[in-house]
Amino acid sequence: MRVIVTGAAGFIGFNVARRLLARGDSVIGIDVVNAYYDVALKEARLAVLRAEGGNRFAFLRLDFADMGALTAALEGMEFDRIVHLGAQAGVRYSIENPHAYVSANLVGHLNLLEIARHRGAEHMVYASSSSVYGGNTKLPFSVDDRVDHPLSLYAATKKADELMSETYAHLYRLPLTGLRFFTVYGPWGRPDMMMWIFTRKILAGEPIPLFNHGDMYRDFTYIDDIVSGIVACLDNPPPDDGAVKAGGSEKPHRLYNIGNHKSEHLMKVVEILEHELGRKAELELLPMQAGDARQSFADIDAIASDLGYAPTTSIDVGVPNFVKWYREFHG
Repeated sequence: MRVIVTGAAGFIGFNVARRLLARGDSVIGIDVVNAYYDVALKEARLAVLRAEGGNRFAFLRLDFADMGALTAALEGMEFDRIVHLGAQAGVRYSIENPHAYVSANLVGHLNLLEIARHRGAEHMVYASSSSVYGGNTKLPFSVDDRVDHPLSLYAATKKADELMSETYAHLYRLPLTGLRFFTVYGPWGRPDMMMWIFTRKILAGEPIPLFNHGDMYRDFTYIDDIVSGIVACLDNPPPDDGAVKAGGSEKPHRLYNIGNHKSEHLMKVVEILEHELGRKAELELLPMQAGDARQSFADIDAIASDLGYAPTTSIDVGVPNFVKWYREFHG
């Protein structure tokens, strides 16, 4: 199979491309490789893909929010399916730089829908986010819940992507699957994410910031489990059969939560990090940050029932794996 993977230099996109290449697929990676975080890390990921993929990996360094550049670059290139993971990430950064989210997450998503439509893609899997659940208090979060009250612009753009996708599934019968990811972590992760920040600061003897005074719960999902879910979705396009799909659509459009189905207290992760790093963390207790939710917890019944998704990695295994990689990557 020939697959476009956007965000190929990013955390999840890199790991998905790597899995697809490992099973023999061909990958067209697309990424602008911006400076939102360390470009050297992104280039290191790309070097791995080139080494492992050989001539089955092609890379297009471009901004997919630029429709002209995207269309021109894909001219003459063949592909069957799309995994659209590229986006401007980060709940908190959306408060500082909202326009970046409109460009990447709204315009960019529309552009990929148009590419999929006009090039006859068999299926497009795209990244949504657990942040769409906003201030929902019913736990665990289900794809059948209302998600009309986002707490950040980032969450609002992801909800908008789901709505645009529903429209394209209706108008053009384009098979689409939206995935609401829950707190992804693991080797090759992002420096702006909690696991990396805490590890770096504990090693440096700096205080780690704990919002809501540490009373936070997250459904931490290991990267290998996330990738398994994405690939299972990619291989199983939603049928255009008029039946109600996960998320409520009668079109060829499904929505799934991909989480670990365990809501862990933040302090448990801190304790595992302390053990693995061999030093105590200095805690900086802070009030709740704007745009954050206190708890996330994924109901994964839909994807488990439809595709057999079953995460296997607990934080007791995943966090030590991340620390091991972090030490090796930093020499």
